[in-house]
Amino acid sequence: MTLLQTKRLLAAVSLGLLAACSDSGSDSDSKPAPTAKEPAAAAGTLEAARAAGKIRIGYANEAPFAYMDSKQGKVTGESVEIARVILKRMGINEVEGVLTEFGSLIPGLQAKRFDIIAAGMYVTPERCQQVVFSNPTYGVGQAFLVKQGNPKNLHSYEDIAKNPDAKLGVVVGAIESEYASKLNVPPAQVAVFPDAVSALSGVQAGRADAYAATALTVNDLLNKTDQSSGLEKARPFTDPVIDGKSVRGYGAYAFRTEDKAFADAFNAELAKFVGTEEHKKLVAPFGFTDQEMPQGMTAAKLCGQQQ
Repeated sequence: MTLLQTKRLLAAVSLGLLAACSDSGSDSDSKPAPTAKEPAAAAGTLEAARAAGKIRIGYANEAPFAYMDSKQGKVTGESVEIARVILKRMGINEVEGVLTEFGSLIPGLQAKRFDIIAAGMYVTPERCQQVVFSNPTYGVGQAFLVKQGNPKNLHSYEDIAKNPDAKLGVVVGAIESEYASKLNVPPAQVAVFPDAVSALSGVQAGRADAYAATALTVNDLLNKTDQSSGLEKARPFTDPVIDGKSVRGYGAYAFRTEDKAFADAFNAELAKFVGTEEHKKLVAPFGFTDQEMPQGMTAAKLCGQQQ
């Protein structure tokens, strides 16, 4: 090797070392290393959303929780509007909705079609095995949507189970199918619909005698139909009792299991907001009152975890 070749080789090695040092310093300066409390994957989802200024949320077109407002041309609802406030406080200004059937929300989240489920989804121990939930934003009981006059006299899940001629409508993937199963409603007496609007049509057409949903969902459906719809809310109604406890559903946001740090950061902002006058004013147009506040319920309690 000549003296000139040796000098060129030394110069190339020096440049390589400088480049390596420069790359390392740049990564360290631009993005702190995740701490033990903030896994790399979770930090990445949040930081990527902040950098883009927007995030995708999955919803199932079920009012009043999350639905497309055709007049305004945007996704809205209790869950969506709270998410907009919380995410803006976290540095994410735009929310992009991804419409998905309710039963496909968790698979869609896991497949990264979107980054948060904002659909008023109930927190259950079974779902807690698949996703990380925020603390709930509301608590609500059940109701039946029936034909006017309630011809089959259906006021509870037990009434369905006792009448072999009665058929109960539920939305695919929703908690109501689980209630029906636990209260011994035969599968042959359960009609599954893709969404709430389809279930309403199913009751009108006689494919189901009652549609089971949250009281808020039933209220909203009736508010959006005229009296000629031939439908009403079953009164009185007895909430299902599961494992000796009267059922009250609590809805929350869901995150991927690897995004726990994102969920924790979201929860921190949520705690400052839920129950405030600003919160109550925001959700009032969707039919939420003081009676639907979560009253201190947490995801940990609902998931059966120790505090």
